[in-house]
Amino acid sequence: MVGHIEWVQFARVPHTPRAGEVVHAQDAFEEPAGGGAVAAVQLARLAGEALLFTALGRDEIGERSLQRLRDLDVRVHAVRRDEPTRRAVTLVDDAGERTIVTFGARLEARGEDAVLPWEELAAMDGVYFTAGDHAALLAARRAAVVVASPRARHALGHGVRLDALVLSADDAIERAAAERARGEAQWEVLTEGEHGGTFAQRGGEPVRFEHAPLQADADDSYGSGDAFAAGLTFGLAAGMEFADALALAARCGAACATGRGPYERQLTLASA
Repeated sequence: MVGHIEWVQFARVPHTPRAGEVVHAQDAFEEPAGGGAVAAVQLARLAGEALLFTALGRDEIGERSLQRLRDLDVRVHAVRRDEPTRRAVTLVDDAGERTIVTFGARLEARGEDAVLPWEELAAMDGVYFTAGDHAALLAARRAAVVVASPRARHALGHGVRLDALVLSADDAIERAAAERARGEAQWEVLTEGEHGGTFAQRGGEPVRFEHAPLQADADDSYGSGDAFAAGLTFGLAAGMEFADALALAARCGAACATGRGPYERQLTLASA
């Protein structure tokens, strides 16, 4: 996993506040999250351990993030920056939909960060990439399988081959960013939550896929997309056919949606 971490305060609200409205939050808790952290934990749940390359501030929440992720079986290689670790607030409404507000710049690992053991990526069966520069993506490409998110932004669009690109069909920012990587991915997958989504092989027409059935009531959509992408990465890295890897990804996304926060109900290999 090469990606970003945000220290997120989660809270339940009856609905997203309208302009000028005050709502009272309940069930507040905090976790290191963001696309890099959530996907790394999902990969660890499937593989037994995961390696995360990231950047954190030299601050207290950076230290808390490292400890919590280690407790979740993620081996973290983090370069420390002078900028503060990014924070976020996530409000989850009664429908289980999440609304996110971020504070501060996203910190990313860069290929020039000599403190990071980039050479370890060459031994990996698969890497999911959400944040980093072009040099970091080149280091990740030494792995057998590379899946990326359009949130990688400026790392994409330079001709680096991707095995898959995964994005949310409802996210206009991700769809626009995906244009940079058009033609670089063997497979492009657009997720649509409970409606499944579409996939297309390079040069082919989009094909619809169904969502996986929920094993419990939907509770919190935060992290479902990142869990989906991690499941796809694991499946392709394990040598599965694309259809089987996609089915595993859908089960990962569905399982995550039934838990409180991103980590309570993530799929494990034993339950897959």
